[in-house]
Amino acid sequence: MAEPINRYLDHAVLKPEMTHAEAAEQMKIGVDYNVRTLCVRPADIERAKEIAEGTDTEVSCVLAFPHGDARSESKTDEAKRYIELGVAEIDMVVNYGFIRGGWWELLENDIRAVTDIANPAGVKVKTIFETAALTMEQIARATEVAVAARADFVKTSTGFGPGGATEEAVRTMLDAAAGRIGVKPAGGIRDRRRAEMFIAMGAARLGVGSTSTPIICDDTSGDFVAPC
Repeated sequence: MAEPINRYLDHAVLKPEMTHAEAAEQMKIGVDYNVRTLCVRPADIERAKEIAEGTDTEVSCVLAFPHGDARSESKTDEAKRYIELGVAEIDMVVNYGFIRGGWWELLENDIRAVTDIANPAGVKVKTIFETAALTMEQIARATEVAVAARADFVKTSTGFGPGGATEEAVRTMLDAAAGRIGVKPAGGIRDRRRAEMFIAMGAARLGVGSTSTPIICDDTSGDFVAPC
């Protein structure tokens, strides 16, 4: 049986203009809906941990966000800091210029810069490709590389790039993943119908903006169980 829809949600609180108070308010909404994780800016990790303490909601944070073009060594340094602060998951933006250029060894090294630190710590790593900038062939090959680099998820989008999750891109990821890695559509998922469509396709997690969580969870007309 499928989980309640709220447990698929990574509740994103990532807008750079948010004050700490505004971000905290949006985090509290996610905890109230018992989402899977609060996906937060690195500067908000400690506050997110406080807000989620004693609940079933964990804390994830973004890394090299939103462009992904930091040096791989810098990504390692970021990962170490976030793991020390107690995050359960890291959503890293890969250098998708490597994908577009066909530099697959560099891409794998870029991902391993984080997974080599996170895997031993039991911290899950999601690799963000920014699929709107890629061809389907590039998305499929990058998914294979993410599997080889021992990532836990492939993710479509940052929500700050040229486009969000599409059915074609998600299907390409799912086919290439073949059950070896989770697939997380993100970007443009603002209602229950679209959320359920991706879950029915086989998505293991969904990235949604914090204001979309109530819209998705409060609509009880779909096939999935509403949150308790």
